Amino acid sequence: MSMRIAVVCGGPSAEVEVSRNSAAQVAAALRSRGHRCTTLEVDAELWPALEAGGFDCVFIAVHGRFGEDGTVQGVCELLGLPYTGSGLLATALCFDKVAAKRLFAAEGIATPAWRTVSAAPASADEIGPAMAGVAAELGYPLVVKPRHGGSTIGLSIVREADGLVRAWENAAAHGEVLCERFVAGIEVTVGILGDNPPRALPTLEIVSERPLYDYAAKYTAGQSHHVIPARLPEEGRRACSYVALRAHVALGCRDLSRVDVIVDGGGVPWVLEVNAVPGLTELSLFPDAARAAGIAFPEVCQGLVDAAVARSGRLPG
Repeated sequence: MSMRIAVVCGGPSAEVEVSRNSAAQVAAALRSRGHRCTTLEVDAELWPALEAGGFDCVFIAVHGRFGEDGTVQGVCELLGLPYTGSGLLATALCFDKVAAKRLFAAEGIATPAWRTVSAAPASADEIGPAMAGVAAELGYPLVVKPRHGGSTIGLSIVREADGLVRAWENAAAHGEVLCERFVAGIEVTVGILGDNPPRALPTLEIVSERPLYDYAAKYTAGQSHHVIPARLPEEGRRACSYVALRAHVALGCRDLSRVDVIVDGGGVPWVLEVNAVPGLTELSLFPDAARAAGIAFPEVCQGLVDAAVARSGRLPG
């Protein structure tokens, strides 16, 4: 059945262009299935556009603020519109890396030790000692990143004391600063798709051509490669899938997520974060993992829309 679908993207975050690229891919995929898609930006006109648009479903492709902090989800709830992905609370928990890590710890899910540092305006004389204290506790290398946000924007790996203040500045430009113990190992991501029960997609190992798997490595063709399945023993891949499913469920996610994991030298998978609205661009991880499972991208998008509409109990049209 042909549906009228709003694909929502954009917003004020540093991930706005990634969001627009995801939305373009989603709209093309859904149009190939016969649906009528309208792309809407997250701005002051979003509420009236959704309210008056006669949409059967909202496909949320907003990365960063508003899309991954529960805001757009809340708008859809208030308007009574079916929407794809996790609900307001789960998206907000995923977006707040500290809240998520606290839940992981409570559930016995291994996650690197962490501390936070305020992003309030301060001099180097104040920030230096605060960051040095965190480094003394967590050790070097030290991962420094924003508490909120994604796409590794504002992330640094600090290997010696003279880089601490600059790393804080990079992260503090995006809000409160999260410092995390560095875990050396193989970087793996696990996509989760569906419900009742959720399904782990094939493990995907990330190989970056850059020293850090940063924004450029993620979204520039040729700067990173995806190895599916991850080059781990079968037992290690099963462990990654198991812990990813546990993290997805612990945060209350539904429909889809992408769980980022580091597997250390002893084979222990450490959960770094859960992305409730993973990237859906041509270069993104989640669509690659779905293809490896034999699920074409239009089928992924159709399934997400179907799940949202079924959950609402509304009949399209």
